[in-house]
Amino acid sequence: AVAAPLASRHLADLGARVIKIEREGEGDFARAYDATVHGQASHFIWLNRGKESVELDLRSQRGRDIALALADRADVVISNLGPGAMERLGLGAAALRERKNDLVVVTITGYGETGPYRDRKAYDMLVQAESGLCSVTGTPETATKTGVPVSDIATAMYALSSTQAALLRRAHTGLGATVEVSMFEATAEWMGHPMYIRMYDGRQVGRMGLSHASICPYDAFPTRDGQVMIGVQNDRGWAALVGDVLERPDLVHDERYATNIARVARRAEVDSLIGALTSRFDSVELTDRLDRFGVPAARLNDVAALVDHPQLQARDRWRDVQTPAGPAQGLLPPMTFADVELP
Repeated sequence: AVAAPLASRHLADLGARVIKIEREGEGDFARAYDATVHGQASHFIWLNRGKESVELDLRSQRGRDIALALADRADVVISNLGPGAMERLGLGAAALRERKNDLVVVTITGYGETGPYRDRKAYDMLVQAESGLCSVTGTPETATKTGVPVSDIATAMYALSSTQAALLRRAHTGLGATVEVSMFEATAEWMGHPMYIRMYDGRQVGRMGLSHASICPYDAFPTRDGQVMIGVQNDRGWAALVGDVLERPDLVHDERYATNIARVARRAEVDSLIGALTSRFDSVELTDRLDRFGVPAARLNDVAALVDHPQLQARDRWRDVQTPAGPAQGLLPPMTFADVELP
């Protein structure tokens, strides 16, 4: 529903002709998730703009013949069926590359083509749970998954970058590639920081809500009319926050707080201290002061604030995207080329 569609959508953004093969009579099941965008599913519209699609019954000889004919003309074939499904259909990487050796074949799986978890179901939530991501996400009381499908998105990005790398290599060598990207391994890669903490310090990174296990102060802090996110990354930032923004220069060199290690050891005390100082300001006033003195900060926005965000407006990021039910708004791809606007 997400991993291969996002990878191939970004290829379409970059100018590729993308033909999506969908299940006969049903299509991509993400088409039926909701009916939000002119009667069409929001996931599907997000992930499949700029593509063509065709329904094929790959269990029939005619369907397989059409798929093979398409692959014979393609530069890249990306699939994310269950492990071994493409091979059973006669469309596996070895079969496709025997016909066309310069083809790039990228197979997306849940846990990989081998190993004891090979045949497990692998939706985003399940992979977030199995990889330990949920154990470091949420509040101390409640483990959660992320609000967007990051295991899927991580997999999509590795599928995209490996496809581009394989095409670059092919341009130099003439050889295609057989590539496998697993959701579990993509997510495990993103878990590098908590894994090193576990392996070399013997402890589980706690679920910190909006905070950070290794940095302090790093959280949402109260103002007279709301909250502001503040993330102090180093001791210079601490000096700017307490000395300049909050007008407490006596705290800059206080040995209880002067280093990040000391502040993390006294996190509750530091957070309480900073919260008492930030609550003297309105949110706009505090954000302006934080910006003026170079202290990292942000508003705690909801999705409506993102849709109307002045930065997206100022940079003219919205475009009409054509859909079968009429135009819908879409963001330009996040990779911006100086000499051409991506389609």
